[in-house]
Amino acid sequence: MSEQLVRMEPVRLALQGIVDRMQGRMMRAAYSSIAREGGDCAAALFLPDGRLLAQARSLPLLLGSLIPAVAGVLRQFAPAQMADGDAYLMNDPWSGGTHLPDLVVVRPVMHEGQPIALAATILHHQDVGGMTAGSIPPNATDIFQEGLRIPPLRWRSAGQADAGIERLLCANSRTPDNLMGDLAAQWSAVTQGASETVGLRARTGDGFHGICEALLAQSERITREALRHAPDGHWRWEDQLDGDGVDDKPVRIAVSLHKQDDRLTIDFSGSSPQTRGPVNASPSSMMAAILFFMRTLAPQAPNNAGCLAPARWILPEGSVVHPRLPAAVNARTATVKLACNAMLGAWSLAASRTPLASNAGVATVLSLSGTDRQGRRWLLTEIIASGAGASATAHGASGVSTDVGNARNTPVEVIESDAPLRVLCYAIRDGSGGAGLYSGGHGVRRIYQLLEGHGSVSYRGERHVSRARGSQGGGDGAPSAARIERSDGRIDTLPARARVDWSEGDRLVIETAGGGAWGPPEAIPVPPGLHIIGTT
Repeated sequence: MSEQLVRMEPVRLALQGIVDRMQGRMMRAAYSSIAREGGDCAAALFLPDGRLLAQARSLPLLLGSLIPAVAGVLRQFAPAQMADGDAYLMNDPWSGGTHLPDLVVVRPVMHEGQPIALAATILHHQDVGGMTAGSIPPNATDIFQEGLRIPPLRWRSAGQADAGIERLLCANSRTPDNLMGDLAAQWSAVTQGASETVGLRARTGDGFHGICEALLAQSERITREALRHAPDGHWRWEDQLDGDGVDDKPVRIAVSLHKQDDRLTIDFSGSSPQTRGPVNASPSSMMAAILFFMRTLAPQAPNNAGCLAPARWILPEGSVVHPRLPAAVNARTATVKLACNAMLGAWSLAASRTPLASNAGVATVLSLSGTDRQGRRWLLTEIIASGAGASATAHGASGVSTDVGNARNTPVEVIESDAPLRVLCYAIRDGSGGAGLYSGGHGVRRIYQLLEGHGSVSYRGERHVSRARGSQGGGDGAPSAARIERSDGRIDTLPARARVDWSEGDRLVIETAGGGAWGPPEAIPVPPGLHIIGTT
């Protein structure tokens, strides 16, 4: 083993430990359940030029998006302008952000007056304004309906927050205490990350920067080697969204992979034009899917931006994967998940000529709000998983976040303590996975009952019409479904994206989609002694 490798490995492990502890600290300190319990947040370290150095093992949907967010901060604030205790804040999708509830905090890591790294966090905040509680209006038609848009700003100087910026944030949020508490959690995480990185620099000495460069080069080298072992060629995969929340017309997600030697082009040409509704995904959101996919090619490589070096990506401007201002973008999750699923599907053709069954590609996002009998307002954001697709060797997992998703379920006890709700059912949705030799994973069934007052439901789902495709004769997964069961017996069926009012006694039923199966059901071996005499 070379001397350089002996020095690199402890630093790699130390960097990974730093970002994982940043993630843990942020979640422990967070006020809102979506971050504290659901883990809808992420942490990472960057070099001063904006290259990703290490990322927490958390939520890929947010981790990749930090890359353009940090770049957006650096376009406005050069590293030479930064000082110890500074922090920068942003959420603007046209400056590197994702959607408006995701606030990014960046703090420089200083050594002898010079930045040696950047500590960054991103967290989905409960509410940042806009036309509906929770800031995820499913029928929004432009960004100005979705909440407060923040270009890169200096939020803290010498550790002290800008009181004017904080008053502005609170004035635009329905849950200002949660917003300030979650921002404090982000500040705590980047402060810890900066302190630990300075300590690592002290232990490593002047070789710190060189080892960081070597870790990036190692990730690139391992990823290129993985590409060389795959066949050259061109593969294409398409999927579609069930409308955009405003129109019912399907929204096409198309990707082509062109691989030659150790280089890969990822081309989303052919995807639908940007939509009126909020399913548009900014380039920073799409970076999450691209980074996740490139990491799957060589998961043993150091967890940094080196894996992106062999890749080139094409996101046509004016399309659903690169919208122009002022497009609505709050429901971009489904677009990013199906884009990721499409890349995995196309690559399965390259790797084995046998496509994988599709994941359900659903991360249902609910924003439930209301007013109780005493007139107090409450707000809860919840993420519900779905089913994974099967492979040629295994059944799909049930009730899990797939591909860029990695959010955790919110415990029933937390939901019922934070809001006047009773969770009547939380179960695997048996039978929703596709049938086959290897069955698709099942989705999830949740039933919420409003116990008092009245309020609203902002529902963002997917796969109400389309289904996760089976492979090699395997069945497709079942579609999603959602409805309000009124206390007077009426039933209101919800489309894939909807906003609806509800009142005391009403029930909200959510059933997420299942994954596709692999191989025909008739290929399932019959256990000895069991004789099938007919079917009905």
